[in-house]
Amino acid sequence: MAEKIFVTGASGHLGHEVVTALLSSLPASRIVAGARDVSKAADLAERGVEVRAIDYSRPETLRETFSDIDRLLLISSSEIGQRAEQHRNVIDAAVATNVKLLVYTSVLHADRSPLGLAEEHRQTEEAIHQSGIPFALLRNGWYSENYAAAIPQAVEHGVLLGAAGEGRIASATRQDYAEAAAAVLIAGEFHSGKTYELAGDSSYTLSELATEVACQSGTSVQYNNLTEEAYRNILVEVGLPEPLAALLADSDSGAAQGALDDNSHTLCQLIGRPTTPITTVVGTTLAAS
Repeated sequence: MAEKIFVTGASGHLGHEVVTALLSSLPASRIVAGARDVSKAADLAERGVEVRAIDYSRPETLRETFSDIDRLLLISSSEIGQRAEQHRNVIDAAVATNVKLLVYTSVLHADRSPLGLAEEHRQTEEAIHQSGIPFALLRNGWYSENYAAAIPQAVEHGVLLGAAGEGRIASATRQDYAEAAAAVLIAGEFHSGKTYELAGDSSYTLSELATEVACQSGTSVQYNNLTEEAYRNILVEVGLPEPLAALLADSDSGAAQGALDDNSHTLCQLIGRPTTPITTVVGTTLAAS
């Protein structure tokens, strides 16, 4: 019998992209999509994918959810501060139901990253190692889409704000990362025990990003480098929730220390094509704005 693949977080951006990538190579009957609110994954159900309710915070339900699953993609929770415990619930259930391969979306260079969000990823990776379950770790770098909101604002105001200094950022798109996850899930046990540092083929500074935005938009855009605190405060002032503002400011500060850069080219090797360049993302974003 063909092995069944479960994708958590399937109603989210990355999870949905992973299921879409899997459907390009596998029959829908081999894929199960997990979502806290199954109605938000209705389009996947319409394509023949079984959709199951999943809540990382309800461990008593997870064993039944994974009872017939062979390969499991654990997409990291969005609930910062609760993620380590939630992830352990999933890991324990995967062990109890004899999942053959657990794939986890971690963060770039999780073992040594200065990013504040890396700590819960480190805890999760340690829990996976201690569990004894066959695993593959996908240490995803920065998403290029994280700049989608900032680019139109930079054009409007003539300035791109940040706190990354001259730190280089090797970002890639969600589709790039999703295709890598799908490739690992499809190959299965071949990737067992592997840890992959995943990032874009090329890197850039925020100053270079501002120059690219200016070039494509035909307007003057300058990069204004701020302190982490000042950047966080501005993000809060424009309406971002404080935790998200703090995360973005901390990530920029980490980028200044090299936390978002990697030149291993592992991502393009996994997906069998070059990663999507930031120039393409800038063009797509400007066209849609």
